[in-house]
Amino acid sequence: MDIKLHKTATTTPRIRKEIQQAPASVSDSELARRYHVSCPTIARWRYRSTQHDRPHTRHNLLATLSPVQEEIVVALRDYLRLSVDDL
Repeated sequence: MDIKLHKTATTTPRIRKEIQQAPASVSDSELARRYHVSCPTIARWRYRSTQHDRPHTRHNLLATLSPVQEEIVVALRDYLRLSVDDL
């Protein structure tokens, strides 16, 4: 099974599932001590519906350039003889 975790992840999908299945009588601080993570980490995973990391890319990618940025890109392409992807 290929598990892709964020590079600074402190929990695994198995631990996240255990956090989500923990009864409400178990406090966040108790779970944090058990799994050696912070209380905000417990709160984050306790109320999510999945055990997978969310993507960290922007949802609104900037795909347009201002006129000044466009001039710089054109000048660099002419000078360096590179494609836009290589810049």
